[in-house]
Amino acid sequence: MTIKEAILQSLDEINSLTNYMEIYNHIVKNNYYEFATAKTPASTISALLGDFIRNGDARVKRLKQTGGTYSYYLTKHEQNIGVDVLSGDAMPETQIKINKQKTYDERDLHKLLSSYLKNTDTYSKTIFHEQSNGKDNNQIWTHPDMVGIKFLNLQTKASQNFLKSINRVDTFKMSSYELKREINSDSELKKAFFQAVSNSSWANYGYLVAFEFSDSLNEEMTRLNQSFGIGIIELNANPYQSKVLFPATYRDLDFKTIDKLCKMNDKFNKFIEQTEKLMTASEKYVSGAEKELDEFCDEYFINDTDIEKYCVEKYIPLETE
Repeated sequence: MTIKEAILQSLDEINSLTNYMEIYNHIVKNNYYEFATAKTPASTISALLGDFIRNGDARVKRLKQTGGTYSYYLTKHEQNIGVDVLSGDAMPETQIKINKQKTYDERDLHKLLSSYLKNTDTYSKTIFHEQSNGKDNNQIWTHPDMVGIKFLNLQTKASQNFLKSINRVDTFKMSSYELKREINSDSELKKAFFQAVSNSSWANYGYLVAFEFSDSLNEEMTRLNQSFGIGIIELNANPYQSKVLFPATYRDLDFKTIDKLCKMNDKFNKFIEQTEKLMTASEKYVSGAEKELDEFCDEYFINDTDIEKYCVEKYIPLETE
């Protein structure tokens, strides 16, 4: 594995607040990486941990300790560790400029988005509108590009069962995603935004996602977000550096529209079936139902090496110009 993958693996296994020396010792102990040429390998680990924060990588967070030192942890372990407030000392995120000679397809971005969502504990699935019944051109305004579901992660069985007995709908939140390669003009923004409004009416949250937004559109994106509640996500070639530019507003589920989509599209219908199966599974079958849902959902990246290889193969811009 690469040195960054060794750091992430160590943070995952340590599963608590830790410092760069403990991470370094864990890597050496488990032979995750060979520091053959590094004169000060522990300092290298410290610098790379800082890079995660400076680059806005959503997988890693840190807390400032007394004396000016830092403790690090994985975002996905935040609830288990009991950390819910970051010190706010992260440096500004770097902006990636996009190479204008694009040759990748919009659907090449789906795996990046699914990886970003998986890191937030959201299961996602691509919905192909061309596979629906009663095909017509208007279906692009009915179907989301991707759907997602996130379950409330309560720590005890008692609290989980208690919430389910009150209102099962409160145990999960469903989202809809409209995905575009780039949005550079006001007309492109409005067309994509209202497409997202139309095809997310059934979900708790609706999002417009693009790999590139023109800086000139910030004011109009603010207005549209405040008026209609659709969130906006800027996707990055490193999916964990993707950013929620504007949050989505919560809405109640529209079960009539969900029923309509289930009738129209087999994959959407199967997604609803799989999530219902997990929610209603008895305790001894939960892990199996969770695995089945994960296997049905979109593929996502396991490590940074695979991300870089994929982006190179698909001509997705990686470097800052």
